[in-house]
Amino acid sequence: MNQINIGHLSTIYHTNFIIMQNNGFKNDFQKEPNWILFGTGPAMVQAFKKGKLDIGYMGLPPAIIGIDKGVPIKCVAGGHIEGTIMIGKKEYKKIDQLNNDVKQVLSQFIGKTIGVPSRGSIHDVIIKYYLEKFNLIDEVEIKNYKQPEYIALDMKKGILDGGVGTPTLAVFASTMLNSKLIIKPKFLWPYNPSYGIFFHTNLITNFPDLIITFLKYHKEASYLLRTSQSIAAEKISKVFKIVSKYYVEAILKISPKYCISLSKNYINSTMEFVKTLHTLGYIKRNLSYEDIFVTKFVERIHPEHDHYS
Repeated sequence: MNQINIGHLSTIYHTNFIIMQNNGFKNDFQKEPNWILFGTGPAMVQAFKKGKLDIGYMGLPPAIIGIDKGVPIKCVAGGHIEGTIMIGKKEYKKIDQLNNDVKQVLSQFIGKTIGVPSRGSIHDVIIKYYLEKFNLIDEVEIKNYKQPEYIALDMKKGILDGGVGTPTLAVFASTMLNSKLIIKPKFLWPYNPSYGIFFHTNLITNFPDLIITFLKYHKEASYLLRTSQSIAAEKISKVFKIVSKYYVEAILKISPKYCISLSKNYINSTMEFVKTLHTLGYIKRNLSYEDIFVTKFVERIHPEHDHYS
């Protein structure tokens, strides 16, 4: 195994865009990293299932759905929490105008359509959880998209009235139309694990040193995202080229809870997702903590207290 296939998303605040540019990583990794862009987490799970992926950056729900179906992956590190937001057109009220009440915000969309990334994505699960909780599941239409960027495009066309996704969606949509952030990350499932680092079980068993090396650079990049957002934004903008440093920095500031720890809150929130996924029919069984996580590697690299708070 000379080449390692690493799947990632277009999500700007994931550490891969910083690690890609790090020559030290290329030298220390001892394998040829092949970075592969995916539109959504569920597509990445399918690549793992077919044996075409070794490492992946993705949200916990699509990975949990994959694990339930026998996909041989484990979460070895965290990355970020509270990465789901909701946007709406200018006529919709923001949550702070409605007593910080999620139900009141969502009730504005009765009879309307909201754009959401692929079925099984973390954003899809979160919005359906709240619609189910507030008895709005049959009142608000959900339209799923394989590419989250199309949510903003369809809002501009008048097909959608709102959208749910990452902070990137909020900034991207604001450049295209007069939309606004109507639910901030902290109000949509506190401590939700917006993404983690997943390894194929073959690597976990046979290449533990490779995992340690990867997490070393993952931690370094996470620290940069958390403490030096201007520098991080400049590095990330060099990868994307079509976006400016200031555009990237605006995204990084919306939910700056970057860390690699698999903290107690991170894990507990994940296990609540397991219950919800089972209730909503996404998975057939209630997976255990051991089915999803291997914590020994990140505990070695990040023994200190987490930085999510």
